[in-house]
Amino acid sequence: MDMKHTTQSDNQVEFPKMDLTLTVNGVVHHLSTAPSARLLDILREDLGLPGTKVSCEIGRCGACAVHLDGRLVNSCLVMAYQAIDTSVQTIEGLNNAEFDPIQRAFLEEGGFQCGYCTPGMIMAVKSLMESNPDPDKQQIQEALAGNLCRCTGYGGIIRAVESVIASLKVKEFTNIEE
Repeated sequence: MDMKHTTQSDNQVEFPKMDLTLTVNGVVHHLSTAPSARLLDILREDLGLPGTKVSCEIGRCGACAVHLDGRLVNSCLVMAYQAIDTSVQTIEGLNNAEFDPIQRAFLEEGGFQCGYCTPGMIMAVKSLMESNPDPDKQQIQEALAGNLCRCTGYGGIIRAVESVIASLKVKEFTNIEE
């Protein structure tokens, strides 16, 4: 970790910077940032990825959820020094040419109203589905416990997850018969 001290005129001191290399949505980025810069701010401000939302800023709402080395984390709680040489996936990294099946299910099942919590919700569901492709309703609710939604009442969100599970089962069954 290379620390560089810089100063500004008028007796204002700029905090030390560090070199940060991280991979975001498959693209390697090299940045110079404060060690205590939040991953949330790096994604939004330095890398121009606004899908990760700013909300509570204390890790309670899940709006800023991303995958860090395959783990679901609230990016408002991850400091730059903790993200050195990591791989980050944001909501922008889920789709290439078309929607991820989870995104499509949220659209089809009304899993959002204002949409502010949706990126974090989708990242939480993606994490759940990667670790457990056939969760029951209680496991779905537990997986979403760190994500708050003030609009939907969670009905559409739960339906969206159940829809993804059902479509995976159909796909699995269809592949078996071929």
